[in-house]
This record gives sequence, C-alpha cells and structure tokens, in this order.
Amino acid sequence: MQWLWWFVGAMGLGIIEVFTLDLTFAMLAGGALAAGGVALFGVEWWVSAIVFAVVSALLFVLLRPYLITVMRKKSPLIEMNSNALVGREARTIDEITETSGRVKLNGEVWSARTPDDAPVIPEGSEVTVVAISGATAIVAPEKE
Repeated sequence: MQWLWWFVGAMGLGIIEVFTLDLTFAMLAGGALAAGGVALFGVEWWVSAIVFAVVSALLFVLLRPYLITVMRKKSPLIEMNSNALVGREARTIDEITETSGRVKLNGEVWSARTPDDAPVIPEGSEVTVVAISGATAIVAPEKE
C-alpha cells in the first residue's frame, strides 16, 4: 500500500511544480515516482526512501541544469528592477568620481560613481550605466 502514497506524493509535487515553474518539485516528483515503482515490488519502506533520495538527487544534478538551459534559450530571462537599468543612458547632475556623484537615470536621481581608476566625468555628460551596486549606479562615459 506504500506505493499509493508515493504516487499521491508525486501528484502533489507535480501540482506544486505547476505553480512554481522552477523544476525543483518536478525533480522531487520524479524521485517519488521511482520510489513508488520500487514499492510496487513490495520492498521495505526505507528502500523506497533511498530510491527517492538517489533518483531525486540524480535528477537535480543531471537533468535540471539541462532543462533550465533549454528553457532559457526558448524564452530568455527578462531583467527586472535595478538590473534592467544596466546599459541605459543617463545624464550627470554632478561631477562623477570614484566616490561620489549623481545622475538622472530613468527619470530619477541616482547616486553614482565611476568604476575603479576611471577618470572623473564632468557635470552634464552623457553616461552609460555599467552596473548597479545597491542604490548606486556605476557609470562610464558614453562612447562616441
């Protein structure tokens, strides 16, 4: 009768996977299906548990990375929040140095600085955001 619990668990994990879409619960559901299949032969519960752990771990290590790369190729990751600002153009409000400065970026005023050992950027210059560090935009002069 333990096989039934494994299959019910696999269904439950599959339903959770539909809502999360990160392939974690799908790998666990695969392990539960394997454990349920072994349990059909009447093995002890601990053997099924070991099969569940081993198959789930193998699916996590071998199958999940491949599936994620395939999914990313079909629909690339869309950057959101501050990561979406990288590569955008901004205008300096103050002189930008390695330690201080401000830029107008996406309609907002951001604190800004240049990358290490970069020259000072004068006020009113066009710059490109190369990274976001916390609430500070790291900017470089726009190439002409």
